[in-house]
Amino acid sequence: MSAVMSQESRGMWLGLVGVAIFSLTLPFTRLAVAELDPVLVALGRAVVAAAGSAALLWWMRAPRPTARQWKALAITSLGVVVGFPLFSSIAMRYVPAAHGAVVIGVLPLATALFGALRFGERPSTAFWAAAVAGSGLVVGFALWQGDGSFHVADLALFAAVVAAAMGYAEGGRLSQTMGGQQVISWALVLALPVLLPVTIWLSLVHGLDASPRAWLGFGYVSLFSMFIGFFFWYKGLALGGIARVGQVQLVQPFLTLIGAALILGESLEAVHFLFALAVIAVVALGRRAAIRR
Repeated sequence: MSAVMSQESRGMWLGLVGVAIFSLTLPFTRLAVAELDPVLVALGRAVVAAAGSAALLWWMRAPRPTARQWKALAITSLGVVVGFPLFSSIAMRYVPAAHGAVVIGVLPLATALFGALRFGERPSTAFWAAAVAGSGLVVGFALWQGDGSFHVADLALFAAVVAAAMGYAEGGRLSQTMGGQQVISWALVLALPVLLPVTIWLSLVHGLDASPRAWLGFGYVSLFSMFIGFFFWYKGLALGGIARVGQVQLVQPFLTLIGAALILGESLEAVHFLFALAVIAVVALGRRAAIRR
């Protein structure tokens, strides 16, 4: 029992490191799309990360995935390499990073749902109550910031949530046999033949003229959000379970709020921290709830 708890605790800590890296994705994306085409940013960051992935796989002498693994990698790639970057980049053109942060706060619940439906994880009633309560808090926060309604860009953000949850669950499960580094690397390499020509065409159409500030944002989402962060995240999901470690994401909106204030100068009010404390309390309750794997 202690060995299982130790493994889950390690998974939670690794997941937290991944979440900390991911939490700056929206602020840096907003920096990039302020001057660069959002679709170019979304696909271009995957192309850059894929180049690093190919080098890493060659250095590791990683074995080729099996037929079953290729199928899971395709789902992972569709979710986290294409879907989430594309929809979130489009949304960041129209709403502040702080607003996007709280809408994406429903991601832990969506990840748990995909884990339960796809891989047979069976969270307890107490776990689901904590997940729904935490997600309700962040949705309520989004409505409060939007004066009782969602922005049109919220549709893109919810699509990003679905895409990310699908990719997180599939990649987390696959990491149990392949390792997190290989999962994200193969997912990126798999998408490269499609994304590279499209990215080149977009760069010719829209141009690459942007300030160092915009390129800084692009560099972060390419190397950290699209590549390095997944090393920690997928390893954490593999060790601690998709549903349980996925709840660590509940603190991501509030880390993003802090990042948006520091990087973009967006306003940060005391009520933000009150919501953060409430969500962290819910995460602690969900951490104690039983999950059958």
